[in-house]
Amino acid sequence: MLVERSHHEPAVRTLGFKSSPPSMRIVGGMTALIDALYSRLDAKRVVTNQSVKSVSYADSSVEIISEDASGQVTIWHTKQVLLALPPRLVEASITFEPNLPTDLSEEWRNTVTWMAPHAKYFAVYDSPFWRGQGLSGAARSSQGPMVEIHDASITAGSGALFGFIGVPASVRQSVSTEVLKDHCRAQLVRLFGEQAAAPKCEYLKDWSQDLFTATIADVSSNGQHALAPRSKSASGVWSGCLTGIGSEWSPQFSGYLAGAIEAATLGVQSLPK
Repeated sequence: MLVERSHHEPAVRTLGFKSSPPSMRIVGGMTALIDALYSRLDAKRVVTNQSVKSVSYADSSVEIISEDASGQVTIWHTKQVLLALPPRLVEASITFEPNLPTDLSEEWRNTVTWMAPHAKYFAVYDSPFWRGQGLSGAARSSQGPMVEIHDASITAGSGALFGFIGVPASVRQSVSTEVLKDHCRAQLVRLFGEQAAAPKCEYLKDWSQDLFTATIADVSSNGQHALAPRSKSASGVWSGCLTGIGSEWSPQFSGYLAGAIEAATLGVQSLPK
């Protein structure tokens, strides 16, 4: 592993970290998992490209109003609502009638969304050339812009490096994506040599600017894992028909993929039989 401590000295080599238990990747990426789950559903019952605007309770039924990209409004009626998005985003983007209990609304609003203020840079190369230098592709840096870098190569295929950008979201939003990519690429050259200067493709994902991930509050957030808030109201009309199942509601793995699975499982199990 390489460690970059200051502007005035080159990165030093040190022993890296071994994952325990070992981390694993899904062949085909996370899209393969989503596609596998989707294939088990009745496609006629899946509606996408809808943004929920309001959720109302009346006469023992829940009315949901959603809107598509063209502004077309659709009204749905149901008995149960499962909220598969961050608690803070629920509180900021959906209007409830009647209002959620004040204490629950405040709890959801104050629940930090993991990764919401963060950004990642990803560079793809023909091969993982750094391994020929005896390097793992892992690095830590106090110089940046990336503070943590990892090897993201696929087995017997292209090489790839990705890093978590340490520049605060408010600062990132003051520069263009291309400028930030330039700085990330320059850092990889400092660490791994001139071969890093010309990736065959590169990507930058900034969750703080993703409308379906972050709110204004997340721009100044530290983005740490939060303790899971309550997933249901303890009383009132919403107690029996509204359940949070996004990852942040997971008691054990808040914010992680495993948390999404746990929270969804617990939410479905809590539905009336």
